[in-house]
Amino acid sequence: MNAGVERVRGGPLVVGVDGSEPSLRAVDWAADEAELRGVPLRVVYACLWERYEGAALARDLAEPTALPLAQDVVGAAAQRARARHPGLQVTTDVVFEEPEYALVHEARHASALVVGTRGRSGIAEMLLGSVSLAVAAHADCPVIVLRGSHDNQATPPVHGRVVVGVGEDAKESAAVRFAAEEARRRGVPLEAVRAWRCPAHETTDHPLLAGEPARLHEERAAEELEAGLEDLPAGVDVHRRTVEGHARRVLVDASHRADLLVVGARRREGHLGLQLGRVPHAVLHHSACPVAVVPHGGHDA
Repeated sequence: MNAGVERVRGGPLVVGVDGSEPSLRAVDWAADEAELRGVPLRVVYACLWERYEGAALARDLAEPTALPLAQDVVGAAAQRARARHPGLQVTTDVVFEEPEYALVHEARHASALVVGTRGRSGIAEMLLGSVSLAVAAHADCPVIVLRGSHDNQATPPVHGRVVVGVGEDAKESAAVRFAAEEARRRGVPLEAVRAWRCPAHETTDHPLLAGEPARLHEERAAEELEAGLEDLPAGVDVHRRTVEGHARRVLVDASHRADLLVVGARRREGHLGLQLGRVPHAVLHHSACPVAVVPHGGHDA
């Protein structure tokens, strides 16, 4: 088991491309991240329809069209990554498969997976592509979705901090460990955030005790936050924050001053297959910065 974990951690950083401008911006960010990690960058283009439509065109025109077009996409992306980091090892692959399935398969051997968004207008930028959402919901490795205005770069830092949401399963949180390593690599502080709420009925039982339940909830949140940070590696500058409010809103607010927002995801079985929880789903749609979704071990029933 441990050997397998180490193999994946040392695996390549995978970036999914499709020839769009958002995916090329994702290549820039992924190249920076691979350089930070000291791992190869693997550029993957996946498209099922080209297997069939490209083959039909090839028969009509008596020349192979689909594969060269796909190779042009990954070739341009690889050239862009090498120009950004000349010493970076870059490999490419073209997979004639549905993108979400191909990228989830790639995640089995990757240290992390990077995907962009497909928004091309102000309204579209607020929406998350179905491929990005499906990959974040199913991949075995951390998935980094490039939300918001990330300036095409992982380094140098723009805001100078990594933010991680510390949830109820803090002691088992792979997200906290992932976020700590990301902050360490960048040389920036880690902001660990624990959201808390006081149920309305607890503050109205007696006027003289109105503030007491809230104080107890805040103290409990601080204790849970501290428990979640017990196993942090040395050398990470940690800023602790407990904030009253829904976790979704608290983390989206925090994303406006972060270079990377990290959340954990314990997948749940639903009638449509594995589903993300409400918090990662919300931040993936509304974050102002890139979001790393880090899977917990196992799945909730």
